[in-house]
Amino acid sequence: MRMDRTQRGWALASLAVLAISGVAYTVYTLESPQGPRGGSTIGLTFGVISFAFMIFAALLGARKRVPTWRIGRAQAWMRGHLWLGFLALPMMLFHGGFHFGGTLTRVLMWLLIVTVFSGVFGAALQHYIPQVMTSDVPLETIYDEVGRVRTLLREEADRSIELVCGSLGLAKHSNEESQRAGGFTALRTIAASAVPLRTSAAVSAGASAAVAAAPEIILLSEEESAPLCRFYLGEMRPFLEGRKQGGQRLADAAKASSAFAGLRTLLPAPAHSTLADLEDICDEARQLTRQERLHRWLHGWLLMHIPLSLALILLGAVHAVMALRY
Repeated sequence: MRMDRTQRGWALASLAVLAISGVAYTVYTLESPQGPRGGSTIGLTFGVISFAFMIFAALLGARKRVPTWRIGRAQAWMRGHLWLGFLALPMMLFHGGFHFGGTLTRVLMWLLIVTVFSGVFGAALQHYIPQVMTSDVPLETIYDEVGRVRTLLREEADRSIELVCGSLGLAKHSNEESQRAGGFTALRTIAASAVPLRTSAAVSAGASAAVAAAPEIILLSEEESAPLCRFYLGEMRPFLEGRKQGGQRLADAAKASSAFAGLRTLLPAPAHSTLADLEDICDEARQLTRQERLHRWLHGWLLMHIPLSLALILLGAVHAVMALRY
């Protein structure tokens, strides 16, 4: 969810509610000889409002699970979840007079503080990371397809290296040959009597079908291809396989560019086109790694936020029952 002009209405309304509540709390505090108490009428009102905001924020999960419910727009629910969830904290502080009280209320207050700030952190990530993804991962693919695309990149690199170095026992022989179309990895079926066409396997919008040209075989001598073979087997293939013990130099764009530049000085000119293909494959693999890392940041915070929210609702209900009963 982007923090843009569409948030202005909710932001202004939330600030207005906070200001009015702050004034009401100040007047109530000045007129209470014993100070603010959670059991007073005003104190209970703040508590009920705060818990109602928590319940509304928690209902977003149910709204997402049943998207066919026509109860408001999804964007309105998201904005309400953000702003009302944020308002739940000052309302609860007004409810308790900025005192945390006993053990249960102290745990409840710290849960609320951590939950609200984890939500603010998540909102900042959801605003920032999509912009980073657009600039750093121009070849972004569907996240569930990342593993498959990475495998296709490695298989394509295996075929490319064997066109130069000869058979290394790497390429898989099948009825399907993977190639990249428009910068994305694609899958094409080889037919004996038909012109092969590239089909996007990354399921990327904008990747159009194009006629695939037959790869040019440039077989070098063992001595000429030795630097490339060592580089591929020792660095590039482990990098494409995601092994942490190898290929770390290729994880950095500048270092990778330097490595390929050095190889160009060692290889004859006919092999430079294959080297360029391998460099492009490394670039796509780096983008996949970057996409995976950003995706973990974008969704990983929920692993803390959701359990804390559920615990907060449960303890809030227990606190309300105990306060009203005793």
